[in-house]
Amino acid sequence: MALEILTYPDERLKQLSEPVPVIDARIVDFIRELEATRLAGPSACGIAAPQVGVFQRIVIVDVSNMKKPVANHGHMIMINPEIIEHDGMTMGREGCLSVPEFTGNVMRAEKIKIHFQNPQGEVIEFETAGFEARAIQHEMDHLDGLLFLDRLVSRRTDLFRRKQK
Repeated sequence: MALEILTYPDERLKQLSEPVPVIDARIVDFIRELEATRLAGPSACGIAAPQVGVFQRIVIVDVSNMKKPVANHGHMIMINPEIIEHDGMTMGREGCLSVPEFTGNVMRAEKIKIHFQNPQGEVIEFETAGFEARAIQHEMDHLDGLLFLDRLVSRRTDLFRRKQK
């Protein structure tokens, strides 16, 4: 069952998320609902728990189904993710389930090293770059109450109305 996605300017999107203290059946069930929500909406390569009003540090990212193949680590469920290293900066266009009418140009680290737990509680650490790194950074921003709108290069020249299909 899909959950309701909070959309801008909902003030709850600015709320900070708390770490997940214990990965239990309740968290695993929520992750299932969060993934169903991601898949039910318009094509999205990621979703974060705060986007559905749950303020815990959980994100899902999967760029493996992109039209243009990109290097990726497949379907990732990240609990308590942390970026522990970053390198380079690059600008790219981003959209968001919580900002359905717009896209925008945002500067992000080109390469990141990330550390997180999976739903089994295992600690995962890897490096990634390009679009996957961008998607992870975008979703992790939600955990800190940030939207891509907060990171636009310029509100005047880098915010675009999304083309309606």
